[in-house]
Amino acid sequence: MAHPYHHAESSVIKWGGDVNDYVAIHSWFDESKAHIADFRHRALRHHTEGIFMCESIFGVTIVNSQGRKVPVRFIGEQHVKEDLGWIPTVKDWFKNIKAESWMMKRGTNVAENVKKASKSNGAKV
Repeated sequence: MAHPYHHAESSVIKWGGDVNDYVAIHSWFDESKAHIADFRHRALRHHTEGIFMCESIFGVTIVNSQGRKVPVRFIGEQHVKEDLGWIPTVKDWFKNIKAESWMMKRGTNVAENVKKASKSNGAKV
């Protein structure tokens, strides 16, 4: 797996500027390595939705240290392509998740619990 720094070096080759112009974006894509340090961490952000989420966090463009405007989406696409060779969708990742029984259990009925609690303590909801 590439380190965010190496992805940032690759961004410098493509768009100029300095590694520090890009490293925060590449680090964001790989933050999930802190929780699962193998290829599966990529299922959380290495896809089309992750690229658009990145854009919503970092903005449509950044201005690198050479004054060049670089679309954040392009930087995200570069990261994902360097790691996977292509850009999958969320569906591409999720279609391979094996369903477990705990994933399909019904949780508690929050509305019913609130109603019961408000009756027992006299609160108005």
